[in-house]
Amino acid sequence: MPLLKYEQIAESLRRRVADGEFGPGDLLPSSRDLCEQWAVSRATAIKAMEVLRADGLVVPHQGRGFAVTQAPVARPAGGRGPGTSRVQGGAAYRRLGAPEMLVPPSHIAEALGLAAGRRALHRARLVLTEEGGPLSHVVAWFPPEVADICPRLHQNGPIPEGTTHYVRRATGRLPVRGTDTTSVRLAVSAEAELLQVKRPCAVAVVLHAAYDEAGVALVCEEGVTPEGLWERTDNYVMHSGG
Repeated sequence: MPLLKYEQIAESLRRRVADGEFGPGDLLPSSRDLCEQWAVSRATAIKAMEVLRADGLVVPHQGRGFAVTQAPVARPAGGRGPGTSRVQGGAAYRRLGAPEMLVPPSHIAEALGLAAGRRALHRARLVLTEEGGPLSHVVAWFPPEVADICPRLHQNGPIPEGTTHYVRRATGRLPVRGTDTTSVRLAVSAEAELLQVKRPCAVAVVLHAAYDEAGVALVCEEGVTPEGLWERTDNYVMHSGG
């Protein structure tokens, strides 16, 4: 399906940010400039910027337009359904270690469809609370077919546009289905130390996997959040029987 005009504008700006044309704190072209360049209405230009804002890529500056964010956000694992955004569910985070190719645990390998012993790209982060304390430890695993053609995933710095958009641009593969599995167990010693909790402590474990239209995994994330900080709220319509 071809992209709508505002989506084309947003995608073009994402690419320019990713290519380094605009860095953290830099102002993006004004809505007037975008209107002239793309021959669109101001409403269309603003809608494109709102898409980037929801992605956490830009922030508004009163009277100046939109600037590339200086502090990218990340989300805990899961909750990637339609209508969600990095801004709504995102928080400050700290990268843990450097990305590296490792053999994943068996349940991760199964979710990724990898044979035993095959390596995947391991990226870990610690999502933080508003006070700066640990909220959730999230480990993302990318299958080698994705990691091999996405060099920025191997870098230690943040990916301003977010890994989902970057992987889509680099591979041409779009996540169309996601699976979230939540379980509860006791934290192991390494998790308790990282999350700054005393054992025994219950943790919620969310295993998220995203698949393309062919049903092939693009990424698998596992997030561990201690009791008292993990919460899930579902809002849905209920129809009365007739």
